[in-house]
Amino acid sequence: MPHLLLVDDDPEAIEWLTEFAKAEGFTVAAAESLRTARIQMARLQPDLLLADLQLPDGKGVDLMSDLETPESTEVVLITGPASVQSAVQALRVGATDYLVKPVDVERLKAILRRVPRAGELRAEIGELRHELRKLGRFGHILGSSAPMQKLYDQLGRVAPTSATCLLMGESGTGKELAAHTLHDLSRRKKAPFLPLNCGAVSPQLIESELFGHEKGSFTGADRQHKGYFERAHGGTLFLDEITEMPQELQVKLLRVLETGSFTRVGTTQPINADVRLIAATNRNPEAAVADGKLREDLYHRLNVFPISMPPLRDRAADIELLAQHFLEVLNKQESQAKAFDPATIAALYAHSWPGNVRELKNYVQRAFILADELIGADLAPAVVASPESAPLLTVRVGSTLDDVSRRLIEATLAECGSKRKAADMLGISLKTLYNRLALYKAQPAGEDDEERDEQRRAA
Repeated sequence: MPHLLLVDDDPEAIEWLTEFAKAEGFTVAAAESLRTARIQMARLQPDLLLADLQLPDGKGVDLMSDLETPESTEVVLITGPASVQSAVQALRVGATDYLVKPVDVERLKAILRRVPRAGELRAEIGELRHELRKLGRFGHILGSSAPMQKLYDQLGRVAPTSATCLLMGESGTGKELAAHTLHDLSRRKKAPFLPLNCGAVSPQLIESELFGHEKGSFTGADRQHKGYFERAHGGTLFLDEITEMPQELQVKLLRVLETGSFTRVGTTQPINADVRLIAATNRNPEAAVADGKLREDLYHRLNVFPISMPPLRDRAADIELLAQHFLEVLNKQESQAKAFDPATIAALYAHSWPGNVRELKNYVQRAFILADELIGADLAPAVVASPESAPLLTVRVGSTLDDVSRRLIEATLAECGSKRKAADMLGISLKTLYNRLALYKAQPAGEDDEERDEQRRAA
């Protein structure tokens, strides 16, 4: 049975919460102060710590630092409406949720019923972190560069919690994939994951799409309609392009986040919403607030756990990995065995990819259609260099000097389009360039150093 430590200085609250938790299958220990709570924690670490934010000898959040293995305990704070901002701050340092007094019974029940799966989820996330070192994959996301490793750590930390997340990044960086990964690594993964692009729905219809409507509530409403919040009950709702939501609807969304309930259009009957919300924007949210596109109070409520999605130019080491993945998917779908010419790969690194991963995926699909067996340099993306600066070449730390030299030569050749011009730019003779290219042609990309040395000795 999971163990609950209940910390509150209100005897009546302790009494009914204890009975409620026992009915849900918990063993319960109670404490009225930080001192007593620490004694109880020394005896048995809880699976769930349910603590009042304000206690006689301090704050409930202070107990988090006393947990022997913090990753094994879910921390939920109980607070009054005036202290919600403090609870939100606590979520940022590791608390997984908070309850506002008077405690909503249905929300408390949902929290209690999620607890037994926490250890299993954390173990799964730990396995994923190990796998990504080998495969460059985390959930639905692909990449092994340093910015992606940082992103994976953030996703892994917040996924098992109920914290609201705000994903920020340029178009095409994979915000929906990140949201889906958060869902799949949460206790809600067997419930629905529903994405909604707020900018793709008419302002007149978006309220009905979110909250549903009753029959006859407006012209054309010939039947009852369940909205996204109702259909996502127990799961995750992903609201993309949140800054495109009408201001009057942002007020209603804020109310749902604060109260955990909503009403369908055409009725006043409240409906409980056990939904985790993940929002996303490709705009600077603070600039959106200044421009009147996003309400400041909603921004702070969504920004419990902000996550920035790196653009492809900042994770250029992943370009070849992503391109090869997209090509493998197409080869499998079409029963083909097409491949990239090394010069084409070099051109991919030289391109700036303003459309990010989405642009790269679209390019691979286009090149796949146009190519016969080899995706050659004639199908490489156009490289536009400004007069002031040439394109940057990114290489992985730990690459051999031969690999770096090869990539530099191929990228320069792709940029110049002329062997003589490339040789001049590299400061080598045209004969040396031809010799290097001949060696590269005989030595396919991807062979290890030992094979390469063996071939050189033989030559």
